[in-house]
Amino acid sequence: MTDLEFLDRAESLLQALESQCDLFNDRSDVDIDNQRVGGMVTLTFANRSQIIVNLQKPLQEVWLAARSGGYHYRWVDGSWQDTKGQGEFFAALSRDASAQAGLALDFHPGSVAKQI
Repeated sequence: MTDLEFLDRAESLLQALESQCDLFNDRSDVDIDNQRVGGMVTLTFANRSQIIVNLQKPLQEVWLAARSGGYHYRWVDGSWQDTKGQGEFFAALSRDASAQAGLALDFHPGSVAKQI
């Protein structure tokens, strides 16, 4: 993958993340403050816990840091997959965000988000 392809795919991921947080805030009781600085998005929950998603351009990876740990993702076969075989980015984000928000949240690669 070229650097430009990585940046396009990674930008789409960050935009989906931001728009879904806005939808959750509008349509549910969850309170997620999302702030973006360049290639990094910080999600802050009502209990002050955070999830940080940032781009690692030289490695062509997306990193996710949550209470459960830190994870690295690469674009493989059409989705962002954990570099250690631990699954897909949005599934992990949904799991960690749900745990930290205290409310079931379901993130997706597209712009549509669901609350379970």
